[in-house]
Amino acid sequence: MDLALQLLVNGIINGSHYALLGVGFGLIFGPTKITHFAFGPIFAVAAYVCWAAATKLGMPLAAAALVGIAASAAAGVLSYLWLYRPFERQGSSHLVVLIASLGLFITLENAIGIVFGTDTKVIADLSPDIFLWGPVVVTSIQLWQVAALALIAGLLAAFLRGSRHGKAIMAMTDNGEMAQIIGIDTVRVSILAFAAGSAVAAVPAVLILFKEGATPHMGFVAVFMAFVAVVVGGIGSFRGAIIGGYAVGIVENIGMWEIPTEWQSTIAFVVLFLILLFRPAGLFGRALR
Repeated sequence: MDLALQLLVNGIINGSHYALLGVGFGLIFGPTKITHFAFGPIFAVAAYVCWAAATKLGMPLAAAALVGIAASAAAGVLSYLWLYRPFERQGSSHLVVLIASLGLFITLENAIGIVFGTDTKVIADLSPDIFLWGPVVVTSIQLWQVAALALIAGLLAAFLRGSRHGKAIMAMTDNGEMAQIIGIDTVRVSILAFAAGSAVAAVPAVLILFKEGATPHMGFVAVFMAFVAVVVGGIGSFRGAIIGGYAVGIVENIGMWEIPTEWQSTIAFVVLFLILLFRPAGLFGRALR
């Protein structure tokens, strides 16, 4: 029972991480319909810039984290303006854009390795607090992961429902053609979506840096789990992305009770397969228009 409780808590913590990734990915894919696989290395950019700001420039961790988040947001906007927007103007197919995104993924991932090296980057003097709650062990960074989701989800909900730009994002997510017809500047909203989605994804990237360190390939797992969370929860549903992230995180960790650790990623594949088989639109999604 103690092991099951610990695995459940770990699932909630990992689910918070996956949910943030799903929300970030969904913020981009929902209004733009761009399968932004370069989301992965842009996620990694936040961790590496934060590491450089903290270790090379001596900035406080909070300030370094903000610099990393800003760098990720800027990288996301540049990826849209320099890569995806030209394809949009030419009316390129989604397949062409997908291939371009994969090319950008490979280019950025290798560029990170060239610039920063392939070793794991850690912040040496960072030592998280450890808390014992009965049989459950958690660290302060794990608590930050859960708190970050709660804070960002609340702020994002208020932004999407209460602001003009947030309502424009939701309108494009629901029907991009109709949003353009009624006068919404879809290019400006797409830029905002890439900035916001990349910034949201940068938060779990920074926390992974604090928790485990940064590697050039950390973006692959990030974009995969973000995609799974969005598909499981339902494309176009931000609430679904959060629930999808928690579902994958909890099932993945509870499954480790009887399944070896190296099979953990396989569990996510199984969850994705079952959802696509029985609910192709996801738990809370709608069919794309």
